[in-house]
Amino acid sequence: MSEKQARKEILKTVAEYCDKYHVRKEYQAGDRIPYASRIYDHEEMVNLVDASLEFWLTSGRYTDEFESSMSEYLGVPYFSFVNSGSSANLLAFMALTSPLLGERAISRGDEIITVACGFPTTVAPMIQYGAVPVFIDVTIPQYNIDADQLEKALSKKTKAVMIAHTLGNPFDIQKVKDFCDKHNLWLIEDNCDSLGSKYTYNGRKVLTGTVGDIGTSSFYPPHHMTTGEGGGIYTKSSLLHKIIRSFRDWGRDCSCPSGKDNTCNHRFDGQYGELPIGYDHKYVYSHFGYNLKATDLQAAIGCAQIDKFPSFIEKRKYNFNRLREKLDCVSDKLILPEPLPGSEPSWFGFLITCKEHICRKNIVDHLENHGIQTRMLFAGNLIKHPCFDTIRKDPAKYRIIGQLENTNKIMNDSFWIGVYPGMTDPMIDCMADTIIEALK
Repeated sequence: MSEKQARKEILKTVAEYCDKYHVRKEYQAGDRIPYASRIYDHEEMVNLVDASLEFWLTSGRYTDEFESSMSEYLGVPYFSFVNSGSSANLLAFMALTSPLLGERAISRGDEIITVACGFPTTVAPMIQYGAVPVFIDVTIPQYNIDADQLEKALSKKTKAVMIAHTLGNPFDIQKVKDFCDKHNLWLIEDNCDSLGSKYTYNGRKVLTGTVGDIGTSSFYPPHHMTTGEGGGIYTKSSLLHKIIRSFRDWGRDCSCPSGKDNTCNHRFDGQYGELPIGYDHKYVYSHFGYNLKATDLQAAIGCAQIDKFPSFIEKRKYNFNRLREKLDCVSDKLILPEPLPGSEPSWFGFLITCKEHICRKNIVDHLENHGIQTRMLFAGNLIKHPCFDTIRKDPAKYRIIGQLENTNKIMNDSFWIGVYPGMTDPMIDCMADTIIEALK
């Protein structure tokens, strides 16, 4: 048997194994309902084993295919696969500190407008680098940045806006991008929870993550599509792409793909920094970078997932709308989520805020006791967390605009449940009925 025949037989057996032993169990009343779950079939498993048989392990042909497919889907020329959405956020921020950007580069002490109501790794790179996050409030029931406060947050030190689209609901891209253009600021769209969402920008529908200078995505298992661990960072700028790849790949100046040498034919004839002329370009470093690459095994899963992704989006929308309709009868007690006008969210979750005199804990406890998984809106108010203990009283480390009233309300009164594509009508109905029951 040839190697080719052996591989074909192995992959055929893998497909049969997956079809027999990885069949999704049909939901029965009383089963636990998670807020999210992986949706896959034998195609992902076959790709994964196929990549493992090559034993290349680092980025290879599947990575090339996945990056190309994501670039085509998003309509942007440059997409880089990385090991997580948090790493994508780290790279997005650090790219804007590159000396290659001249006067527009972010320096320590410069300010970045963001929100405290969200996931910590949107903000962490700023603080770790020594930039100053400026926190403004969010709106309810969209749960995104209050764009009307942007001008109040502006100072002579402001260099960028870095914010997320919350649980699939786009922030007001038109207002935010117009503000950034007016003041020559960078815009990073943390798109980790909103891949596939659309918004009307300048009169046409665009995908979130593609309007700003840099967009980021997460492919962690609960997210819109998965590669296991994994993330992506994308841009329309060839310069930013070059910087992103450098920071991702140890900070090196060379752009040769993994396993290839001297694609530029100038490996030994350049002069860089204070190095001797002709120093090996593969070991020249233009940034203080990282190793944040993902593997070909992860990319192989992504190549199968992206073909299914459009159906995932439609199922998320359907599940959200069904749940919204079922809970309309308790809208006098609960604030139900609303999409931003002009948007088509690819919903990640269904976020609920309790109105006055309604206790979140009672509802959450009731749901969890009935096997329905719940989540808070991530940090709620990041400034209240222990990671801020050492800097909370240092005005040089961060600024706050106003009182963050909605942020604090979300911290105290909000929670969310899932709408992932594997949810069936009985699961959606069970969640709605259990919430209604809790309110009684």
